[in-house]
Amino acid sequence: MDPVWTTTVLLVPCVVVLTAGFFYLYGVIMGLLTKTSVRNKVVVITDALSELGKECAGVFHKGGARLILCGKSWEKLEELADDLSNASDPTLTFPSKLVLLDFGDMDSMPEVISEILECYGCLDIIILNSSMKVRAPVQSVSLEMDKLLMDNNYFGPATLAKGLLPSMISRRTGHLLLVNSIQGKLAVPFRTAYAASKHAVQAFFDCLRAEVEEYGISVSTINHTFISRSASENTETTSKSIWSLLYTKKPRGVSPDEAAAEIVKTLSNKKKEVVMAPSLPKVALYARSFFPNVFFAVMAAGVKNAAVAETM
Repeated sequence: MDPVWTTTVLLVPCVVVLTAGFFYLYGVIMGLLTKTSVRNKVVVITDALSELGKECAGVFHKGGARLILCGKSWEKLEELADDLSNASDPTLTFPSKLVLLDFGDMDSMPEVISEILECYGCLDIIILNSSMKVRAPVQSVSLEMDKLLMDNNYFGPATLAKGLLPSMISRRTGHLLLVNSIQGKLAVPFRTAYAASKHAVQAFFDCLRAEVEEYGISVSTINHTFISRSASENTETTSKSIWSLLYTKKPRGVSPDEAAAEIVKTLSNKKKEVVMAPSLPKVALYARSFFPNVFFAVMAAGVKNAAVAETM
């Protein structure tokens, strides 16, 4: 028998076994990281009713965290808490605390902050996951909608962080993790208010990171392209414009389990910034920094291309 053929026949099964072993070890390691990084930790999750929020709640609950789940619907929060309890060993986990939180109602924030602090008297991890999206030409977006976006995407997370921060400073420990869009670093046409709010909250936490380092508090930001929510979005028809390639929902989006795994890893290694995006958006980030005129020209061409496509 040909030695090359023999080597190939023997090599393929080895590669398959090694690959399977790698993924198995990865799963085991991620499980251990989850348990060691959040065991007995008090973890606040905003928008716990979103797909990513539910995924994080499930991962952290199994890891032994003391969860404080925040959301707009009390009934759905109770349903989520029941699902978490039914899916785990009650002797190894803690029942979730529930807090109603709506960043669109800024007047309720002082009460929400007090309620969160009363749950356990202290905080270890805050995952700021909330987001509100709008896609439309700038002239068609009302000032009221602009303000609502800023409340949900900037003023809400910033106010919550400022209200909970003294508790962390007094204990000289804690970790704030902002789940932000890549549009906090890269603006795309027809998302003016959304991109502005994401830029604002990105800047807030970048500044905060330097200010609280002396207290032993970590601040991390994760910028993703898109969190996929359902299979129906996988088949959605995307725009024909050039810039739409930077922000299509699938296949360039991030699944909830991938994002949750990245959050766990970021909490463990305390990495300051993570960009979850394929090559093209990352190239666009560098182009925006080093070749701004080229980037702006591509964006403008994309808008014209989209207008032509809509008339066809």
